[in-house]
Amino acid sequence: MAQVQSDLFFSTLPVFTAFEGVADAQNYRPLPIDWWIASADIVDSTGAIEAGRYKAVNMAGASVISSVLNAVGHFDLPFVFGGDGALVALPPSALVAATSALASVQLYTREELDLDLRAALIPVSDIRLAGFDVRVARFQVSTDVSYAMFAGGGGAWAETEMKAGRYLVAPAPAGARPDLTGLSCRWNPIASRHGAIVSIIAVPCPGKEAGPFARLVADIVALAAGEEREGHPVPAEGPTIGLSREGLETEVRTVETQSRLRKRGRVLLEAALTYGLARLGLTLGRFDPKIYRQDVASNSDFRKFDDGLKMTIDIDSGRLASIETRLERAAADGVCRFGLHRQDEALMTCIVPTALSRDHMHFIDGANGGYAMAASHLKAPMQAAPAA
Repeated sequence: MAQVQSDLFFSTLPVFTAFEGVADAQNYRPLPIDWWIASADIVDSTGAIEAGRYKAVNMAGASVISSVLNAVGHFDLPFVFGGDGALVALPPSALVAATSALASVQLYTREELDLDLRAALIPVSDIRLAGFDVRVARFQVSTDVSYAMFAGGGGAWAETEMKAGRYLVAPAPAGARPDLTGLSCRWNPIASRHGAIVSIIAVPCPGKEAGPFARLVADIVALAAGEEREGHPVPAEGPTIGLSREGLETEVRTVETQSRLRKRGRVLLEAALTYGLARLGLTLGRFDPKIYRQDVASNSDFRKFDDGLKMTIDIDSGRLASIETRLERAAADGVCRFGLHRQDEALMTCIVPTALSRDHMHFIDGANGGYAMAASHLKAPMQAAPAA
């Protein structure tokens, strides 16, 4: 019975529906002590992005989530997409399947995307022994989709340990492939409507009281909320239907070589059918392209809390200046470190188990580096700081 309760931890969390709730510590609950953290990221993602490979980087990050959820067999686990990586929290019953998935997805990213993905599994018990915690909240973005928010510093500590070469999961041997069913990137880049697509990361300075950073988060969220749809990059009616060649080829590579011709044909047929139905205002059985596009907008993950505030928002220059001013003041006061990256478009990478259900998930990042580039701006002052 105790194991069943542990496995259902995330699904039984109370939800909050207003994003400013990420700054409220009362919304968070500690992960069970017997859980694990799967952490993964792309080595030298900045270099890959500078080479124009940001779509492949996003696909690799989302593939971590897709492979683990498919391997475990259900989608109601806490996870967060970080642009060039991801974090998934796991009950002990999922550990064996998740280990296999992380091993296989490393091989997939190397052989199919030409990227170096590293992955690690860290016990929550070790995180707490190190003086950190992993607390989780459940932010409901629509009737059918909730995303996990993470606090406590444990996720960031786990990522640091992974980058130091500890807790690593070895890549699978040649020939292994993860189950990436549902992973896709069929939407064209989404152009800014208000000025710029800006990816923002703000993290608390270590050793400081939580109050000032919580107030900073509340202020930034309130400033962004003044924009249309609170800065959401996707219009309420959903993104424009389109299929880029790069998106098609990247999705085709999620299946084994012998199945790729059939996969390419199916993706092209589905895209053409969706476009035709939308143009004619028709439905096909239970599939209504208008409702599907609206659900894409509602279900999109364009802002989150992952041991710090992360947002990719569409915002005008005046509002952005106000946000930068607030962040700079907080940084000068020793409250936070922050990084921003501006671009003209946003990218969407998706997990769609079936288009006939409304629980499909959509991860938003900037189309020219997004979170990874914002993090690189964040890292510079941290590296330059004198050693204690």
